[in-house]
Amino acid sequence: MSNPLKLSVPQDAPFIDFEREFDFPVEAVFEAHRDPEAIAQWLGPRGMTATVDHYDFRTGGSYRYIHTGPDGISYGFSGVFHTVRENDFAIQTFEFDGYPDVVSLEFLQFEDLGDGRCKLVGHAVYPTQEARDGMAQSGMEGGLTESYERLEELLGSHR
Repeated sequence: MSNPLKLSVPQDAPFIDFEREFDFPVEAVFEAHRDPEAIAQWLGPRGMTATVDHYDFRTGGSYRYIHTGPDGISYGFSGVFHTVRENDFAIQTFEFDGYPDVVSLEFLQFEDLGDGRCKLVGHAVYPTQEARDGMAQSGMEGGLTESYERLEELLGSHR
């Protein structure tokens, strides 16, 4: 893989940082985060089917989607988009149905690297160290890695 996920889980801090470069323009990566049909194709680990209930990627919008595994078990996720600036930045909440009342706040920065490339930089803050540790141990790294590989494949199929 030419653009690996970089994940940072600092000891004794309730946040996780990540970044991933893409060999596509910032506009294409941003649009893939906005389009509910695209979201259903790339968000989540391989082997999971994503069903998007709603996905309104704009300031004040909200989302809900469900991942279903090959075993038929479903996992629901929801949140609110607090700030969305076109091709630049988004702040959203993230909540997993399996851990109600544990909401993280996520910041996504879409950075133009020039030459048709970009970098996505994320910072996710959790309400407690325990909640952050649970997320870090949940398979988040593998899920993000596979999601972004799938995003890159989707964008590549449109070239």
